[in-house]
Amino acid sequence: MKRLIFLIVVLFSANTWAATLPQTTYIIALGIAQDGGYPHMGCQKNCCKIAWANPKMQKQVVSLALVDPVNKKWWLFEATPDIKQQLQHFKSQTNNAYPYLPEGVFITHAHIGHYTGLMEFGREVMATKSLKVYVLPKLKAFLEQNGPWSQLVKLNNINIIGLSADQAITVSNNTVTAFTVPHRDEFSETAGFKIITPTKKYLFIPDIDKWSKWNKDIITEVKNVDVAMVDATFYSNTELANRAIAQVPHPLLTETTDLFKNETAAVKRKLYFIHFNHTNPLLWSAKAQQALRNKGFNLAKQDQIFY
Repeated sequence: MKRLIFLIVVLFSANTWAATLPQTTYIIALGIAQDGGYPHMGCQKNCCKIAWANPKMQKQVVSLALVDPVNKKWWLFEATPDIKQQLQHFKSQTNNAYPYLPEGVFITHAHIGHYTGLMEFGREVMATKSLKVYVLPKLKAFLEQNGPWSQLVKLNNINIIGLSADQAITVSNNTVTAFTVPHRDEFSETAGFKIITPTKKYLFIPDIDKWSKWNKDIITEVKNVDVAMVDATFYSNTELANRAIAQVPHPLLTETTDLFKNETAAVKRKLYFIHFNHTNPLLWSAKAQQALRNKGFNLAKQDQIFY
């Protein structure tokens, strides 16, 4: 008899986490929004008005927690502007079973939603001691040579560990491999991460300009993992009224789904869209969410647990 292996992806309400957490390594989506969060600063459009009025609809900036329940360790992916809330949320919902601070922080690039939370580790707030921060070479140099981040290095609040693209490192019983993707690299290169746990493989690409610019094939990469959390910043090219969308290139949702339209249902199910701009109806429209699911794809939810 053939053994059937299932990837379980569960969305827990916040108050049920502690009672139902997995006993094998898992990933939590601590945030799903683009760098400005949801609702967005200064936005008075209907997309944000409903979230200003209903705090339960609000979403934090993209971040993941890689959690090892056997060794009671965890790692943070992205240091977002919402890091204070995200660390406290992780602490309370895992019933204080893990250290407040992660074993280390993996960062993709130097755009505000992905690294500026590092400031909370400085002398003005936590004054951490040698917290490991894993980054690719250009981001390492940027943090070391530019304030206020250089002060974190000087005071030994953080210990920057340089990664090499496409070379895996081991954290506990997991491996993490950084790779580069094309993006607006004003201050650093942009990384994605492949995370391999004892039971599952994950792909994390919150930001990329276009799949066609990448030197790898996204379809092949998705086929080689169990879950792929990928950039879905914009739903369509009509979302930005005050500036050209070409100034902030990302794959439109339709561009990605069109790439996968001829793939099997099993491959499509691996895709979990993430990093939603406040204008993206996947944040607030049940109709848009259901339309995506009807095509066989998924969208990441805040607090979603993958194992």
